[in-house]
Amino acid sequence: MGCNQRCGLLTVAIIGAVLAILGGVLIPVGNHFVQKTIKREAVIEKGTIAYQNWVIPGSPIYRQFWLFDVQNPEEVMQNGSAPVLKQKGPYTYRMRYKPKENITEYFDNTLSYFQPNIIRFEPDLSIGSENDTVTTVNLAVVAAPALFKAGLIQALMDIWMKSSKSYFLQTRSVKELLWGYEDPFLKKIPMSKVPKVVGVFYPVSINSKGKLFTYNNYLASKLRVIFFLFQRTVRYWQSYCGMVNGTDAASFHPFVNKSEELRFFSSDICRSISAKFESEQIVKDIPLYRFVIPPSAFASPITNPDNVCFCTDISISENCTLGGMLDISSCKAGKPVYISLPHFLHASKEFFQFVKGLKPDKEEHKTFLDVEPITGFTLHFAKRLQINLLVKPNPKITALRKIKHHFIFPILWLNETAIIGDEKADIFRSKVTNKIKLLNFLQLTLMIIGSVIFLGFLVAFFLCKGKSPK
Repeated sequence: MGCNQRCGLLTVAIIGAVLAILGGVLIPVGNHFVQKTIKREAVIEKGTIAYQNWVIPGSPIYRQFWLFDVQNPEEVMQNGSAPVLKQKGPYTYRMRYKPKENITEYFDNTLSYFQPNIIRFEPDLSIGSENDTVTTVNLAVVAAPALFKAGLIQALMDIWMKSSKSYFLQTRSVKELLWGYEDPFLKKIPMSKVPKVVGVFYPVSINSKGKLFTYNNYLASKLRVIFFLFQRTVRYWQSYCGMVNGTDAASFHPFVNKSEELRFFSSDICRSISAKFESEQIVKDIPLYRFVIPPSAFASPITNPDNVCFCTDISISENCTLGGMLDISSCKAGKPVYISLPHFLHASKEFFQFVKGLKPDKEEHKTFLDVEPITGFTLHFAKRLQINLLVKPNPKITALRKIKHHFIFPILWLNETAIIGDEKADIFRSKVTNKIKLLNFLQLTLMIIGSVIFLGFLVAFFLCKGKSPK
């Protein structure tokens, strides 16, 4: 009888050990199952989750604009005083909510497509209407000397500016500044090739085209946007700075690691850039990794030597010692456009000398991507950039004669943001997150129950054996 009891206890202990081992075995088996599923679903091919999210955006994309309004226009124009700026906004637009069109597959594992770029004003998400006015730098007056450097042409431009009553500063509606207006000074120029309409985002691109590689073996090669307007490199930068690296930031390779940098190409700044891990986030019950653009991305070559080929103007950058600004004039047909983070975040203190009212805030003005690490999908992001113009004094042009020193003039900053919608989040949780949670729960449960049974009944077996009569 004693033997039967001890044998029963030993049998149960062995069963517990088997359950614990089974739980341990499920870890590599489960991981293999997860990897196999992700490899299948993360490839941009018809029928996969990645393809559905790529063709139709999984969440609405909004662009919020804050425009800088000059509070002391008379002092600036008459005395060359530093402009005192006050931001007005947000003015919010919904963008890129149409599915991609004309998707064509090629034999070399590439896809080409057109992305309809529809822009719709959202009054309920804005502080006012598009007709609100802002006093800011005169886009045409400031850009003209950079585009036409000959002394005779500049003398003629001064005449046309005076006759059109165009000054260093102007007051325009939000809609005009963003999307374009017919400029009175440009209308005076008799050359037909000179555009008469100007705006920060003019001309508005109705359709943007692109081409990307897709890989069947998604883990062996990261999804990359190889072609920007069907080019492997951009001509705006010398050397490796002109390479088109990374994705379009909508997705990255599966099984993202915290220690790596995520690279993506941004058409807004005409270059590739990378983001580094900052923190873990939970968005709609989905665990995510937050990657942010580090200060080194726009740092001077002294701080970050890799940025040496982004230094294009020795004078403005003071021999490449100043950071926080990116000259993209070559990408904007010669217009003196500079990109920074909002309110000159992480920029050198020298840029704050000639403008007043900027208040950089790390949390409010940083760019981040919240990436689901298993699939590599970006489920939440905020891309924040500031658009500025380089202003230079010019003795030949009356409107620019009172300016005392060249400086970077902030026009606006934007926040392009999106977060996965509730319906898409439900689908994602059911197909990915919940299955992985269930698998992990099953693994852990089997290991705990099996270990408890094994140890409990093993102890009981030895206790029983010790009490048995000799």
